[in-house]
Amino acid sequence: MQDNLVIVESPAKAKTIEKFLGKDYKVMSSYGHIRDLKKSGLSINEKTFEPDYEIPEDKKKVVAELKKDAKAAKKVWLASDEDREGEAISWHLCEVLGLDEEKTSRIVFHEITKPAILYAIEHPRHLDMNLVNAQQARRVLDRIVGFKLSPVLWRKVKPSLSAGRVQSVAVRLVVEREREIQAFKSEPYYRVTAIFTPVNGDNLGVEVKAELDKRFATHDEALDFLNRCKDAVFTVGNVSKKPLKRSPAPPFTTSTLQQEAARKLGFTVSQTMRIAQQLYENGRITYMRTDSVNLSALAINSSKETISKLFGEQYSSPRNFHTQSKGAQEAHEAIRPTHMENATIDGTAQEKRLYDLIWKRSVASQMAEAQIEKTTVNINIGGQPEKFVARGEVIVFDGFLKVYKESTDDDEQSEEFASLPALQVGEQLSRETIASTERFSQGPSRYTEASLVHKLEELGIGRPSTYAPTISTIQQRDYVEKGDRGGKETKFTVDILKGNQVESTTKTEFTGSEKGKLIPTDIGIVVNDFLLQNFPEIMDYNFTAKVENQFDKIAEGKEEWKDMMSKFDKPFEKTVDQVMQSRSEHKAGERILGKDPKTGRTVLVKIGKFGPLAQIGTADDDEKPRFAQIPKGKSIETITLDEALELFKLPRELGEFEGMPVTIGAGRFGPYVQHNKKYVSLPKEDDPMTVTLDHAISLILAKRLKDREREIKTFEEDDRLELLKGRFGPYLAFDGNNYRIDKSLHDRALAGDLSYDECMEIIKNAPEPKAKARKRK
Repeated sequence: MQDNLVIVESPAKAKTIEKFLGKDYKVMSSYGHIRDLKKSGLSINEKTFEPDYEIPEDKKKVVAELKKDAKAAKKVWLASDEDREGEAISWHLCEVLGLDEEKTSRIVFHEITKPAILYAIEHPRHLDMNLVNAQQARRVLDRIVGFKLSPVLWRKVKPSLSAGRVQSVAVRLVVEREREIQAFKSEPYYRVTAIFTPVNGDNLGVEVKAELDKRFATHDEALDFLNRCKDAVFTVGNVSKKPLKRSPAPPFTTSTLQQEAARKLGFTVSQTMRIAQQLYENGRITYMRTDSVNLSALAINSSKETISKLFGEQYSSPRNFHTQSKGAQEAHEAIRPTHMENATIDGTAQEKRLYDLIWKRSVASQMAEAQIEKTTVNINIGGQPEKFVARGEVIVFDGFLKVYKESTDDDEQSEEFASLPALQVGEQLSRETIASTERFSQGPSRYTEASLVHKLEELGIGRPSTYAPTISTIQQRDYVEKGDRGGKETKFTVDILKGNQVESTTKTEFTGSEKGKLIPTDIGIVVNDFLLQNFPEIMDYNFTAKVENQFDKIAEGKEEWKDMMSKFDKPFEKTVDQVMQSRSEHKAGERILGKDPKTGRTVLVKIGKFGPLAQIGTADDDEKPRFAQIPKGKSIETITLDEALELFKLPRELGEFEGMPVTIGAGRFGPYVQHNKKYVSLPKEDDPMTVTLDHAISLILAKRLKDREREIKTFEEDDRLELLKGRFGPYLAFDGNNYRIDKSLHDRALAGDLSYDECMEIIKNAPEPKAKARKRK
């Protein structure tokens, strides 16, 4: 056994570090946290707020190995990540392995390179309990909120729901944006553009594109303007040239990396963090969870050499950026390549793409400003108050733009201006065409994963380590879904003045389609409204940001974490009790739409056991209520009475196939086609109210083909028995139940050699299915 044992979180990190330390050091991995709060119960002492930790079953073997090697080593070095989570992992290791904190060295590094690791070994420190307690405070507070709020949701909304301090606020943002979109009323306006050409000089025939300096609210106003331009003389009124400088964006923080990787590479937030973690552990980039835009002096100098070598000295402009973000947590350094001179790396395709983005952004941040000459030309309209404006840009020196240009969420709408010909004041221009195009005001757009992260950061909610888990959690819990929304055909009017004639045409375009946007589900909306009404403090953006600041104070040693818990828990517990005891006439999220014209019974929508549903009648009626699942694409917030009544037209008989009726029905898992006692799920894009018999038959035939491909053998003795191919090998299906086949018989089963009697023997000797234990709440 080596004299020195170094413990890190991940095997990849261990492998990289072991290369730098030599034969006297053994590097082992704890595979993340080795203990956590017990899964059952609150696992927190409600008087002292002391957490009750346990070592999970899957970590017991790792802990045993670490204990053995820690005991044998002369010195133990704890080298988990440098943030609060990493500090907590080191503390848990100390506690579980029985290490003496005074004799155990804690080392941290911002990058996994040989100089950084050796420097860390030369400058060890002790555990920082303030950082540990800040992480414990977050863990304990989140457990208290989740554990006490969730049962309220089970009773008042729907079983199996959950709530969380940060996730619930993130859902609120998505719900509020959705309501802004629904409330927005699009208004038409008319944008006027023109093409001119100089009448004489060197620029004869060169097109000058310009836009009118005002927009019209009505079609009549736009037509009136075009008519006024028929005999007008157009002259250059003013020409201004202005030199502009554009500065590069700072190097990446966690949030900006997630946003740019989404825009430029199409990565999800969790995907970006997973790939960045791999790059960090392989020594390619610095630590990927940071709020800081600072670069070390070493990185700045290295960038200067790289830029001068690749592009020339005139492109180098070393600079340091300062972190603007409030409450920046571990302000060490921005995300950058560990070796700035390496423009490319070996790795997976995704690693290469993300590394390329990080390298370009880091290098660009140290490059010279771009110098641009911006030209603005005002074009007067003889006898009219309006004027046209033409804009042009010429890049005099590209500077950092040679390497990198930052994206925005509105890239599609950003305008690129071409260069303009040299024009003189008073010069006459020939009017080629003037076009008035009807446009429609655009409402707010839905959040993407990246823009939601940006909003959370802007509000001070969460920290670099929490963005990705929060975005994943709200989708896993079915409060928010990432989906595509189809657009719609929009008709718009275009009026073009050519010569002395105005030609009017009506055109059609497809607008409003969205891809990969975050949309709240009905359950997400109902839970949000319930929490907002009953727990306004938990849902308040300022409260959530204030809590983050308190965690920061604990990390700095300025606040005691158990005091913070006590101040929060007492009033929170009181509110939970009040809400639990309250009685309401209607279930949370229930919305009455009106009366069924046929029966006069109440029609309502609500959240049921299996999701949103429509209901005709109530429990008080003599006749039982009728229920129908609300399909995807419809919401209990916006569904109308007529749309809800349509759902009760199922089951719908389409006709016959092979002498048997074909029916469209609605079930627990959505709409389906039923034929000859067999069911085929209806694809999401198919509307159960408009599906034709031909389409239903094609779905039935496709399902049969799929079933045949997995069918090995059927038996004349009993048509209920089938030998089938499964994901984990061949199996038997009999009378609605499935039965495993012993591995020793797999080859014979796949060949279809098993007889009817052998199969029935397998079924007869199959173990009884385990009864599902009900969880006690």
